[in-house]
Amino acid sequence: MQMWSDLWKTMSDWIPVISLLFAIAIIFLERRNIGVTWAWLMLLLLLPIIGFIIYIFLGQNLARQKVYRMRPRMQERVREQMDLQGDQMQRGTFAYNEPAIERFRHLIYMNLISSYSPLSQNNEVTVFTDGVRKFETLLECIAEAEQHIHILYYKIGNDETGRRLVQALKRKAKEGVQVRLLYDDIGSLGVNHRLFRELKAAGGAVYPFFPSKIPFLNFRLNYRNHRKIAVIDGKVGFIGGFNIGNEYLGMNPVFGYWRDTHLMLYGDAVYRLQVQFLMDWDIASNEKLTMEPVELFPEMSHTPKTAVQIVSSGPNSEKQQIKNGYIKMIFQARKSIYLQTPYFVPDDSMFNALKIAVLSGIDVRIMIPKRADHLLVHFASYSYLRDLLQAGAKCYLYSNGFLHAKTMIVDGQAASVGTANLDHRSFELNFEVTAFLYGEDVASRLEAIFEEDMKNSELLTWEKYGKRKLLTRAAESMARLLSPIL
Repeated sequence: MQMWSDLWKTMSDWIPVISLLFAIAIIFLERRNIGVTWAWLMLLLLLPIIGFIIYIFLGQNLARQKVYRMRPRMQERVREQMDLQGDQMQRGTFAYNEPAIERFRHLIYMNLISSYSPLSQNNEVTVFTDGVRKFETLLECIAEAEQHIHILYYKIGNDETGRRLVQALKRKAKEGVQVRLLYDDIGSLGVNHRLFRELKAAGGAVYPFFPSKIPFLNFRLNYRNHRKIAVIDGKVGFIGGFNIGNEYLGMNPVFGYWRDTHLMLYGDAVYRLQVQFLMDWDIASNEKLTMEPVELFPEMSHTPKTAVQIVSSGPNSEKQQIKNGYIKMIFQARKSIYLQTPYFVPDDSMFNALKIAVLSGIDVRIMIPKRADHLLVHFASYSYLRDLLQAGAKCYLYSNGFLHAKTMIVDGQAASVGTANLDHRSFELNFEVTAFLYGEDVASRLEAIFEEDMKNSELLTWEKYGKRKLLTRAAESMARLLSPIL
């Protein structure tokens, strides 16, 4: 008993000192966002023991670790097209398919340079808002695959839906199709590893992203691959908010109907999705894949329709490409900004951009779920709505189940659909991917979907907001203080 007492006394003496050293490191070495810095300092200094433990698992700065690089051959392939387009855009000779696309040329150029994201204008885009339809379409594409299937999901559930996906992949692997399946180690904690062993036995390859090297201890707990990508034969690609699991098909009674947005792409935009998958696969498997166009980047010819850029971001980069793309879209708005997100916890730059848009007379509409799945984040979201409501923004609470869509539509002419929520975690900590779409065709479709969702939403007015209980307001204020590290 005396030994444990002495040990506790020693820890009590040294933990505050260690926390102080971590605080000094955060200020002088990490060079984080100032809001994140203050949140960590508050946690470390006010709760030294708990803060110390949390920092060990959640506080590493991955941007300083050179763990994520594009292979030279892959970089060469992307850079050739990037340099050509960049030169044409700078000279004013790049041919845009329609004026609505050219209007966003500065956003397009920024995405091109900062995220290796060439613009492709020959894409067919199918929009899914229902999980059952999206999942069944994915299974149909898998069944028709002839050469390869590349799948990356943050979460693959240990349920009927997860089993159906793995069984479909196993059948194709037995047929000789090259199957590569990548999942996030933390997002898919409850995954059925027996099914994965069966897929491997059939000839497929399966890897987790940033797995725990020590059982039950993952020191990269905070840096998760939140992307959802599927590429079939290099021709068809899927990107959006739906994971793989029963709840995403509306089969979980706790959430009810799951309202999300996902895209199926056919066209040259799939090439950039393929590159992103290969980069993620390289990190997880260290497999040296060939970059032969015939195998992974087949030629496609069809009538041009929708312009698309695939933009990725992650904690390995300090550019925050997706967030910068959102902000640039906001500042280019002339009439309207429609925004859907399950978590509305913007940083100062995003928050100020939206507030300036509202004060400029732009019709800003923000939709979040009425039902919370993460209570602390939900409280933080409400705290950020206050100033926007007061300025004149329209805020909607989606009531027909759970809203998980991550979409933005500007003036019915440009839009974004992807995996990134409007919060610090998506902008700074997670590996994310988003499709930026240009042109009136797909943007007007997404705008109409938003307006249809308004029928299943409750308008949160300034009067209703002011009637919240005092305890609720206090919880929102505390959640906002912690929002940079939520």
